[in-house]
Amino acid sequence: MLELRPNCECCDKDLPPDAPDAMICTYECTWCRDCVETVLLGTCPNCGGNLVPRPVRPAAKLVQDPASTVRVLAQACGARA
Repeated sequence: MLELRPNCECCDKDLPPDAPDAMICTYECTWCRDCVETVLLGTCPNCGGNLVPRPVRPAAKLVQDPASTVRVLAQACGARA
């Protein structure tokens, strides 16, 4: 089951479970669409894989299987100074 991480690992933007702009790689590294398109250029800096839209977990299922609350920030992102 996906962790549904709460933020973009590049710019730290909040990405709630229903965020339409959340993108992930095969390892669930999580990014916002803006960072994917302008900073990462479609490639995960952690694993080198491609990035795809993160599925949305239905709200009713979040009660049983909540999203993660652990914020992750990648060291290899150029969006932060």
